[in-house]
Amino acid sequence: MITDTWWVDKIIDQLQQFVQSFDLFGLKEYWLYLDRRLFCRLEDVYKSTVNKLRTSLYRYYVINTIQKGNLEKTQEFFQKQALELQSQAEWRDWFILPFIPAPEQNPAFSPYFSRQWADTFLVSLHNFLSVLFQFPPQPVLLSFDAEVQKMTILTEENEQLRQQLFALQTESRDQRDGDEMVHHKLPAYPAKSKDAAQSKDVKPLSNQLSTSEPASSQQPTNQSRIQDHEKERKELFSKPPQTPERKVESLEVEPPSELPSEPPESSAAAEGGGLSAEQPFIKLSQEEYGEHHSSIMHCRVDCSGRRVASLDVDGVIKVWSFNPIMQTKATIMSKSPLLSLEWATKPDRLLLLGSGVGTVRLYDTDAKKNLYEMNIDETHPRILSLACSPSGSSFVCSAAALSRSGNVSGQLLLWDTKTVKQQLQFSLEPEPVAINCTAFNHNGNLLVTGAADGMIRLFDMQRYESAMSWRAHDGEVYSVEFSYDENTVFSIGEDGKFIQWNIHRCGVKQSDQILPQDATGPFVLSGYSGYKQVQVPRGRLFAFDSEGQHVLTCSSSGGLIYRLTNGEPALDRVLSLGGHKAPVVTVDWCSAVDCGTCLTASMDGKIKLSTLLAQKS
Repeated sequence: MITDTWWVDKIIDQLQQFVQSFDLFGLKEYWLYLDRRLFCRLEDVYKSTVNKLRTSLYRYYVINTIQKGNLEKTQEFFQKQALELQSQAEWRDWFILPFIPAPEQNPAFSPYFSRQWADTFLVSLHNFLSVLFQFPPQPVLLSFDAEVQKMTILTEENEQLRQQLFALQTESRDQRDGDEMVHHKLPAYPAKSKDAAQSKDVKPLSNQLSTSEPASSQQPTNQSRIQDHEKERKELFSKPPQTPERKVESLEVEPPSELPSEPPESSAAAEGGGLSAEQPFIKLSQEEYGEHHSSIMHCRVDCSGRRVASLDVDGVIKVWSFNPIMQTKATIMSKSPLLSLEWATKPDRLLLLGSGVGTVRLYDTDAKKNLYEMNIDETHPRILSLACSPSGSSFVCSAAALSRSGNVSGQLLLWDTKTVKQQLQFSLEPEPVAINCTAFNHNGNLLVTGAADGMIRLFDMQRYESAMSWRAHDGEVYSVEFSYDENTVFSIGEDGKFIQWNIHRCGVKQSDQILPQDATGPFVLSGYSGYKQVQVPRGRLFAFDSEGQHVLTCSSSGGLIYRLTNGEPALDRVLSLGGHKAPVVTVDWCSAVDCGTCLTASMDGKIKLSTLLAQKS
């Protein structure tokens, strides 16, 4: 029977064989193999231990070359590893080692020539590998039970909040006609009437409730109780006080059932989002971020849901938070035009910025400084799209030529975020073309892209090759995303279609729906004296909720939420977020259990942040 100790002994013996035979290439390749198969699966807290063991292994190799009198191999090591090691502080003093007459007598290096240091290193490596083999890290997929419990607890807490809100609203209606029935659903708040606004007994609060009855029919005691309940409701949802930067709109829902009924679609499309019996979301509030002074190109929430990065056409980037208060964290000004933006996944404080001059910058939003600037390709200077792998170890970069006539030449490249070097260039068949949009699946094994030639290409990121490709749209593909179950992909193209594709059957549609022109672009902002501004889609044009049942799209006056309908000729419109005076050009949806935050950014530089509460079906 082969035990874990047997495997560890074999690994140690193989590493020592490479060291004793002065095989630097074999030693590096074998360690990289261990990193890919074992170390990369560890939690981040163990990464520093792995790096220390690798450093000690290299030092063990160098010391062995000196002890065996093979100075040529010593110099070869530093020549081949110079680019990798010269920036590391622990190796800075070691470059003088080949030029010291008796390094074993030097106080800085003498400990490494002792037998005790070599034995300690080998024992430490043996123990680390033994523990790793005996207690391998649990795959993320197997941690579903803990996630299910966490989701259950959060769902129960949310249900309690909804019940408290329900109780407050039913109590405020106790003095109404006894024949009025209270249904077991989250009650609706009608919009404030003019009579109620003019009532001398009711003070004008920003989020004050009103009823569908005239103000004259309400007793002062009832009005004061409603005000008290409203204060409790605001405390219940922990809404922060209003600041000059944020403009909070009141909770808006459909009038109660005693008013004339409307068709479900029209009620759902009411400004502020009407609430019907089948309404899946309530819009709790809408806030505005107004620090930009030109049209927005990109607006993305980071993977933790704590920060937003927004980019406008002037090249100004704002990094801001919205919980508990809306606050600008960093402002980035760029001399060169910026075309793309993406959050890194690990660590999530890093931001990737693609320019129009062939460079990609890695920006630290906490330290507020550039970490690296990568030169991609001078012949393809426009960085149209960036996508970071879920592991955070690499990112995909789409670079295109300057020409805008016909099919523009382009490249799709994979870069390593640790070494800041290009790993490979993907093959784009039938010809190199500009890739407009890119997206990874949840584990980074698949990459889907949409191109200027109307093709969608699906790449196998384990083999780094194209798995399939098909003609998706007449004209360019503007935006593409994986579905919730990742068995399909959705795309929006220049032809105005919103299409769902089966990734297991190449080019097979599962649904094909037409969207309004203001949802797909090009986006047009008209002004006085015939002024007209036209913007080609750049950012994400649609985003899904946490369960993949609903999709948020752009429109001329705000975001629109549709219910996804499998195979139906038209999408089922359920909620209009509204709030914009200019066309919305990009959206994002940050979801957390039943509450979600929708971002809609428009051509006048305004970004609306709408907080939604999901209804239980």
